[in-house]
Amino acid sequence: MHIGFIGLGVMGQPMALNLARAGTPLLVWNRSADRCELLRAAGATVATGAAEIFRKTQIVILMLATEDAIDAVLGRRTPEFASNVAQHTIVHMGTTSPEYSRGLDAEIRAAGGSYVEAPVSGSRKPAEAGQLVAMLAGEHTAVEQVRALLQPMCHQTIICGAVPGGLLMKLAVNVFLITSVTGLAEAAHFAERHGLNMQQFREVVDAGQMASGISRVKILKLVNRDFDVQASITDVLKNNRLIAEAARDAHIASPLLDVCYALFGETEALGYGRFDMAAVLHAFEARTNAGT
Repeated sequence: MHIGFIGLGVMGQPMALNLARAGTPLLVWNRSADRCELLRAAGATVATGAAEIFRKTQIVILMLATEDAIDAVLGRRTPEFASNVAQHTIVHMGTTSPEYSRGLDAEIRAAGGSYVEAPVSGSRKPAEAGQLVAMLAGEHTAVEQVRALLQPMCHQTIICGAVPGGLLMKLAVNVFLITSVTGLAEAAHFAERHGLNMQQFREVVDAGQMASGISRVKILKLVNRDFDVQASITDVLKNNRLIAEAARDAHIASPLLDVCYALFGETEALGYGRFDMAAVLHAFEARTNAGT
């Protein structure tokens, strides 16, 4: 039985490729058709549209960037929605607000389908290596069915209870990610403006107890000023906003995250939205140059 996969962006394409290369029979679709060609070469079948995927598959993975994109693909609030999701398992692997996911879960189950949250921790490089961490939430039977399917993409899957437990876990982890990378960018800016040898700075960071997989990747980008995208400024800004909104709704303080939100917003306004999140360095440089 074919598995449907919709959304072949920076993350979705390598994720789907890992499934195809592992022998998973895939039927894929992406709004930009050129993103499908690597999947075709890897043995996947390319659908003519999302409707074909719902007609021909029962499990459909969505790796889409926005709530509007998900609604459009599912035909939400149209007569097609019920037929698209009934007797299907819809797997939401992107990052949206927890409340959006809670509502989608209720509508899909009311229409006779199943729903699993499976957001992932990791950026493009872990996606390419099949080293993502998936956080699953939903009904037990559907979650267990999906969990086995995700193995070629994820080196670990963690069950986080009922919806929206998976997305809340993803947002909590992203607090650590965003504040850590922002702090590293500020440290690099501090070192560079003091005239330190930046390769030595990198060696010290990499050798110390604070080193991690993410720090090693991002410090190399910061020192070499290589901002080729793995997780974009625009995507991180969106995730930051989602976390801040969830914090406000629950009356939770998030002072570090609020500062990061301002810095990533400034970076996007400078024209670096499509660059890697390490490009937040430009916001520090702009503030320093402006004397602020």
